[in-house]
Amino acid sequence: MSSSANQSLKPLRIWPPIFLIALALILRSSPKLIKDAPDWLWIVAVFGPLVCGLIVLIWWFTCSRASGREKLLSLVGLALGVVILIVGLDSTMKGPGMMTLTIPMGILGFAATAILVSRWLDGKRILAIVAICVLSFAFSILLRNGGMWGNGAQDFRWRWTPTPEEAMLAARNAESADSIPQNTESVMSSGVPEWPGFRGPNRDGQQTGTTLSSDWKASPPRELWRIAVGPGWASFAAQGNRLFTQEQRGPDEFVVCYAADSGNELWTSPIGGRFDDPMGGPGPRATPELSNGRLYALSANGTLACVNAADGANLWKVDIAKIAEREPPMWGYASSPLVVDSLVIVHAGGAGDKGILAFDTASGELKWSASSGDHSYSSAQLSTLLGEEFVLMSTNLGLRLLDPETGNVRYFHDSKHSAYRTLQPQLLSSDAVLVQASGGPGTYRLNLTKSGDKISGEEGWNTTWLKSDFNGCVIHEDFLYGFNGSVMVCLDIKTGERKWRAGRYGKGQVLLLKDSGLLLVVSEQGQAILVRATPEKHEELASAQIFEGKAWSHPVVIGDRLYLRNAQEAVCFQLPTK
Repeated sequence: MSSSANQSLKPLRIWPPIFLIALALILRSSPKLIKDAPDWLWIVAVFGPLVCGLIVLIWWFTCSRASGREKLLSLVGLALGVVILIVGLDSTMKGPGMMTLTIPMGILGFAATAILVSRWLDGKRILAIVAICVLSFAFSILLRNGGMWGNGAQDFRWRWTPTPEEAMLAARNAESADSIPQNTESVMSSGVPEWPGFRGPNRDGQQTGTTLSSDWKASPPRELWRIAVGPGWASFAAQGNRLFTQEQRGPDEFVVCYAADSGNELWTSPIGGRFDDPMGGPGPRATPELSNGRLYALSANGTLACVNAADGANLWKVDIAKIAEREPPMWGYASSPLVVDSLVIVHAGGAGDKGILAFDTASGELKWSASSGDHSYSSAQLSTLLGEEFVLMSTNLGLRLLDPETGNVRYFHDSKHSAYRTLQPQLLSSDAVLVQASGGPGTYRLNLTKSGDKISGEEGWNTTWLKSDFNGCVIHEDFLYGFNGSVMVCLDIKTGERKWRAGRYGKGQVLLLKDSGLLLVVSEQGQAILVRATPEKHEELASAQIFEGKAWSHPVVIGDRLYLRNAQEAVCFQLPTK
């Protein structure tokens, strides 16, 4: 740059970028700085620095005192940074990774350098600013995103480190087929499965039949086995000595059968391709349903498959996304199949009458379809209300009660929700249902009446103290235990009155140990915690660390055995009994 051009340079006005960088750091740290921070604050932490970065650009081009030549060269530097990202960025970093790290880091690196060299009055100033800006953008090329936590934090890791899925597949490939442990004595019991699928026999998250001890100091849970599994957020179905789940393994999604007493793999059955979401990570979201020796599993991409529970042989497959004429939802199909007599029912979210689909369990033939909302991560549920059995389905448009045999909508409660519904409706009594929304308007009691064949509904109490995301709730002796964001709450189901609010467990899950009067909470951070099921106060009785990584899947307890998995491992613990 010529001396005359250098003489035209002015010191940069630096108080705006100093303020914006400080504000960005405060916003990013806000969930940690504020005690009992509301869950919506994660949106501020994620998008606040991005907005600050955009304001930095406005400062630079309007009131920074930078010369026209510097502004032009900075555009070249920003364009170079974008090209580097397009060419080199790992696919998992696109989307949330770019918004939360790459773009803010690149622009704020640009601003920090401008502050440091603001008094340089020669061509080195813009060269330093552009160089650090490009390097700040390029840093993200070294990273991969392992997905988002419930509070919006990203799980960034070095790109060259193998993922748990890659490590598991490499270990499996290193073994010959003959060396993979098998348990030929693992047989299915006859009769009804102990745990047929998602959240247990009634999809209400309750365990009965064995009274468990809360004294984990005297008799701590004993780990029986721990195995590596493919990613996904399915839970387990179980019968006899067999456990069934769904996993992503490379390009294919599988239904997998394990021996419950050893964790040995018995068989695998491919049911779909790969689904990978940068927020939730790769793999299936739904849990298989077990009925009459058959497994019904829905892949994240929309393949509904029926496989033989004895050996994994595929019996039939249908593509519900094709039938419903829609693309998979943002976080994949998450509706766990429901078997009612000779029908298997799933939510598909298609337009018109292609919202809920029912297929013949033997052949996969479509038997009926019904209208529904287009957006839901909830599952169909069979419940008895007003002396009749209905299939309950909660979507973004509201709650439907359907005739399980014909699919006729017997009642629809219109309660639109702009976001999504993930949670199961809860029966409060023989004529009342709890309807929940993920955030937004909160939760309300729906009172139902019947006159002849006509069903009517009226909203009772409404509360914003139970604004769950995807963490469920349970009911015990007229009191509900669930989550307000990441904090546990207890509500009176008759009045909606809050009894207590305590215990920060992230986006964890809860299982009612009914005969023991206990709540088994699995925190998002991988802890198992026993909480007394009482409205008097929040009382933690015991805890144990189960996983190091994120835990979102629903726990399963059969007898004295706890079966739990996350996106990396599956474990079995023997729990102490009374």
